[in-house]
Amino acid sequence: MMLSGFFRLGVWQNFFRAWRGGYSGNLEGEGFTLGGVYVIGAGRQGVLLEHREKEFGDKVSLQSVLEAAEKIKPQAS
Repeated sequence: MMLSGFFRLGVWQNFFRAWRGGYSGNLEGEGFTLGGVYVIGAGRQGVLLEHREKEFGDKVSLQSVLEAAEKIKPQAS
């Protein structure tokens, strides 16, 4: 996303949302890497949830993470 990421409205909205919420980072590191969240089931269940950031500050829904985690079945031993 590099420099073009700073010109996206959604990035600035996410920044101000975090700032108003009291988040303060250390501003160290690369800063251009987008993150993601995976919920992976046991054994052959595979990936139950995949969320990749599309722009800086794009958050995964906590409800979807909890729903995916509830689908994890213990692996038979």
